[in-house]
Amino acid sequence: MTGLRRYAVALLGDAIEAEDLVQECLVRALSRGHVWARVRDRRAYLFTILHNIHVDRRAQYRRHGIHVPIDDVAAQLHSPPNQHERLEIRDFKRALKELPENYKTVILLIGLEGITYRQAADILGVPIGTIMSRLSRGREMLRRRMNGGTHGNGGTHGNGANAEASTLEELPEVEAK
Repeated sequence: MTGLRRYAVALLGDAIEAEDLVQECLVRALSRGHVWARVRDRRAYLFTILHNIHVDRRAQYRRHGIHVPIDDVAAQLHSPPNQHERLEIRDFKRALKELPENYKTVILLIGLEGITYRQAADILGVPIGTIMSRLSRGREMLRRRMNGGTHGNGGTHGNGANAEASTLEELPEVEAK
């Protein structure tokens, strides 16, 4: 259950909401007791339920919006941390939060929870190659965001022109002779 909580907190960024998500996951899993006999990997099954609940909630939030009382976030607005490590963690959380959901989910499952590529593929219901691709692209997007780079997709899609331009911009200038 610790892994489920950790994954939920990383997904949501809020321990209380994460606890609600984990509790709903466990309630759903227990209510489907007849399925447990057919489940090969119970950990992956629980992560799949948790992920699906999260996706359902996000869709519901998009339709209905989220209300956050100012009193709940006022303390976070006026005093930023002054320690370097805390700033790095804050920046990392922000960069992670900005990632598209499909990349963030793969990074959290593999990087935070230590789930294998195969388990992640089973949890998310996608091919293992998609997991490897999302992990690679997601890590690159995180690197760029952490280094103050672009907030786009890193130029890895499309005709490659963005990737080429990005590479050329990073080359040092050479004097013509």
